[in-house]
Amino acid sequence: MILISEDVWGTPFQRLEGSFPIVRNDDLWNDPEALKKEIASATALVVRNRTKVTAEIIAAAPKLKVIARAGVGLDNIDIKAADAAGVVVVAGLGANAVSVGELTVGLALALLRNIPAHDEATRAGGWVRTPGRELSGLTWGLLGCGATGLATAKLLQGFGCTILGFDPYAKNLSGVELTTFEDVLKRSDVVSIHMPSTPETNGVINAQTLALMKPEAIIVNVGRGEVINEVDLMTALKAKKIAGAALDVRAQEPPVVGDMENISNLILTPHVAGITSQSQLRINEILSSNIALVLQSKPATHAVGALKESSN
Repeated sequence: MILISEDVWGTPFQRLEGSFPIVRNDDLWNDPEALKKEIASATALVVRNRTKVTAEIIAAAPKLKVIARAGVGLDNIDIKAADAAGVVVVAGLGANAVSVGELTVGLALALLRNIPAHDEATRAGGWVRTPGRELSGLTWGLLGCGATGLATAKLLQGFGCTILGFDPYAKNLSGVELTTFEDVLKRSDVVSIHMPSTPETNGVINAQTLALMKPEAIIVNVGRGEVINEVDLMTALKAKKIAGAALDVRAQEPPVVGDMENISNLILTPHVAGITSQSQLRINEILSSNIALVLQSKPATHAVGALKESSN
């Protein structure tokens, strides 16, 4: 039985349902005890980012062979516990990179041209034609140069931007000047975050590092919300220490409504950077085909973790 604990569905899974029984419960992620009960008979588990696939959950699933992650980040899955249990983890890494890149650039343009405020004022009967800023020719800094960072860089080629990048794992990237974390913040007019949530990255955007940025600079986070100290960011935005920010991800998702929602130079979106009809189809095709391969005792094509080598 294939268990789907979040809102993951589409034509590829409909086809898969013809060969394997599927149980769907989009809200199962929110009830760990119910998840443990349901997963006891599952051979495959499909999740997004909300389901916490802990060692305890994996231990409750003696028949489990594969965990399929619809998305990029793997921080909600205990990869080591899955490896130890012989459970293959598969993910459509890179399949939504174009979608993330497009929203990243879109959010930056919305900030630079003040689109949300112009829309609100015009709807209210105003006609205030304050100037914005062009993206063309600016310096753009990437914090994280994986698939989504590089997809963003590719889109920026048409804007003639100077592109800086920080990524301790990247080497010799075409069109990207790799430099230090601090240098990216100091020199960039736009900073986009593509970092995962790790002990090393959590909280790296804080009062001290925000102070390195230009007062006219903006920051866009499409990586993980934990990377930013949200209190420090709000303080910097209110004091106009930076010009603006856009957050597609938050430290808590969904967040509790509070002071952040009242900051005018801040755009908030609900973790949708990677969610387009095209990207979801690509991801679902990868996941459904890999689930079928593993359940048929064949090597997975998109495995991650320690079992990656033995699956390819």
